[in-house]
Amino acid sequence: MASLSLNMVSVPPRTTTISCTRTRVPSLPFSFTRRRLTIRATETDTNNVKSQAPDKAPSKDGSSINQLLGIKGAAQESNKWKIRLQLTKPVTWPPLVWGVVCGAAASGNFHWTIEDVAKSIVCMLMSGPFLTGYTQTINDWYDREIDAINEPYRPIPSGAISENEVITQIWVLLLGGLGLAGLLDVWAGHDFPIVFYLAVGGSLLSYIYSAPPLKLKQNGWIGNFALGASYISLPWWAGQALFGTLTPDIIVLTLLYSIAGLGIAIVNDFKSIEGDRALGLQSLPVAFGTETAKWICVGPIDITQLSVAGIFFIPPILRYLICIRRFFFILMYIVLYLEIIHHTKPLLCIFIICEL
Repeated sequence: MASLSLNMVSVPPRTTTISCTRTRVPSLPFSFTRRRLTIRATETDTNNVKSQAPDKAPSKDGSSINQLLGIKGAAQESNKWKIRLQLTKPVTWPPLVWGVVCGAAASGNFHWTIEDVAKSIVCMLMSGPFLTGYTQTINDWYDREIDAINEPYRPIPSGAISENEVITQIWVLLLGGLGLAGLLDVWAGHDFPIVFYLAVGGSLLSYIYSAPPLKLKQNGWIGNFALGASYISLPWWAGQALFGTLTPDIIVLTLLYSIAGLGIAIVNDFKSIEGDRALGLQSLPVAFGTETAKWICVGPIDITQLSVAGIFFIPPILRYLICIRRFFFILMYIVLYLEIIHHTKPLLCIFIICEL
C-alpha cells in the first residue's frame, strides 16, 4: 500500500470516500478552522498520481543552520524550541533591525551613550524577533494549506509542531512586541505612545496581510507593497520616533522607498507559484508569468532608488511640493515599465547595473 498526503481528501483502497473534520481552535480574537484530508491509493494507482511536493525535501543531511534561519534546505528537527525559532524565520530580521538603526540616525538625537544604545537594542528586539517573528508565524499558520503543496515538510503542515503550540507562539510574540513598544514610550518620556501605536498598526497590517477575509497577499500589488512598507517604513518610523520626531516628509519618503520593497517582496513569490495558483492567490508570478514577473521585480527597486536619490539634488523648497506627486509618478512609471519590457530589454540591463 502506498500513500500520498495532500490537503482535504481521504481515500481508502479501491473505494473513494471523502472525510472532513473540523477542529475549532479557541482563545484567539479571530476564528480558525482546520481541515485535513488525506488520499490513500493502491500500488496500481500510484503510477498515475504525481506528487505536488518539491523534488528536494529536507532530510537528515539538511543544514542545521538553514533550519535555525528558517530557510529551505533545513534539517529535520524534533527540538520544539528550534522549531519555534524556525517559524519566526530569523533570516528576515536584519532588514527590520537595520531600519531601526536608520530611523535612529535620521532623528539626529541618537548618542553613543549606554542608555541610547540600550533603547535601540530593545527597539530592535521589538521589531525583529518579536513582531517580525509574529508576522512570520501567523503567515505560516494561514499558509499551511499552500505549504502542504509547496513545502509539506515545513513545521506546521508536517505536524512537527501542534496547532495549540503555534497559537501560543503567535500570542506570546504579539503581546511581547506590544509590551516592549509600550516600555519604549515610557522610557522615552512620550506624552503620546507613538511607538506603541506603530506596533499596533504594524501587527494589524501583518494580520490582514495573511488572514481572510482581506488577505492582502491574494493581490500581488497590494500585498507586496504592504510587505515592503512593513519591512522598510515601520522600523524606520519606530527608530525615529523613539529618539526624535516623526515628521510628514519622512513618512512620505519612506513610503516612497517602500515601493522598492514591492520588488523585493516579489522574489519570495517565486517559490510558492504552484500553491498560489492552486488556491487562487494572484501573486505577480502567477498573474504575469515568471518571465514578466522577474522584470517587474527589478523595476520598482531601480526606479525608486533613482527617484528618491534624485530628491536630494532638488532645492529644499521644491522637495515638499513634489513628494506626493512623485508617489503617483512612480506608480505611473511602473505601468509604463510593464508596457516596454517586451521591446526594450537592454533598458532593463541599465536598471540592473544602476541598482548594483
